[in-house]
Amino acid sequence: MSAPRVLIPLSTTGHDPTEVAVPYAYFRASGLKVDFATPSGAPFVCDPRMLTGVTGALLGAEAKAKKAYSDMIASPEAKAPLNWSDPAFNMLDYDLVLLPGGHDKGVKVLIESEEIHRGLASFFPLTNREGGSGKVLAAICHGVQVLAFTPDPTVQGKSIIRSCNTTALTAFMERGITTVTRPLLGDYYRTYGHDSPTVEAFVARTLDDAGQFKTGPGFWSGRVGKPFVVVDERYRYVSGRCPFDAEQVAKQAVAELKASKGEW
Repeated sequence: MSAPRVLIPLSTTGHDPTEVAVPYAYFRASGLKVDFATPSGAPFVCDPRMLTGVTGALLGAEAKAKKAYSDMIASPEAKAPLNWSDPAFNMLDYDLVLLPGGHDKGVKVLIESEEIHRGLASFFPLTNREGGSGKVLAAICHGVQVLAFTPDPTVQGKSIIRSCNTTALTAFMERGITTVTRPLLGDYYRTYGHDSPTVEAFVARTLDDAGQFKTGPGFWSGRVGKPFVVVDERYRYVSGRCPFDAEQVAKQAVAELKASKGEW
């Protein structure tokens, strides 16, 4: 069979470089064809604070991720993204969709995009393990908030992932890093402002049961900083919390794709 196709929709600024570049590198190494899409088809750049300067050195991407980002941003796909506002753009042309996150305010363009919401509303049912068409959806950090902002057409106030188990950036992580960095970065780590709900709260309130939100290992577990992903049982939907989880999300998404479509 021909190589499956992956779509990574992005705002033109603000995304975390690890959450974009590390999955991209894994997808390409796995033989997948990857396309990016932005609101107007303009090239994107990921959050420079996670790549350079003091914040890049202390809080940003690791060396492996920075190398992956450098390679990715020079690729033909990154230089010429698709235009998700183009009427000809169709998310259903893809086998796997990845929604990366990031803290910079620019990511709100993706989170709030009605075009992306419409595409996801059509794409998501096709990830159903029974009766779907084998498509796979993956999201990391604020990428899960894109799904939380995509309304379920049958239940008011709920999202398309309302019946799923999921994770995302946890409230503990978000509040903790904000407290530590506020003297230097202000409310940078609170994408919707200091008084807004956390990503966890945004997501959990759109689920059928808040207990479907999985926070991962506790602080005293000895596994903080280790990868943690959630794979839903009913849908081929994979979620992660933060850059720590990016590669594992990509690996699990590819495993789901192979389970549904076979080798390519």
